[in-house]
Amino acid sequence: MIEDLNGTVTAQWKDIDRLKREIERLGDRVANAEQSIGPDQGDEPPPPHW
Repeated sequence: MIEDLNGTVTAQWKDIDRLKREIERLGDRVANAEQSIGPDQGDEPPPPHW
């Protein structure tokens, strides 16, 4: 029983480590996407109405 629990805990730690790396990678991708978009469009004045 203890070996089964140890195996389960070990598998969970591997999953947690993998998920942490994936979250970090996705955060980097979001940051890069935000930089490539440029400044916030909310700072721009609205276009003139015709």
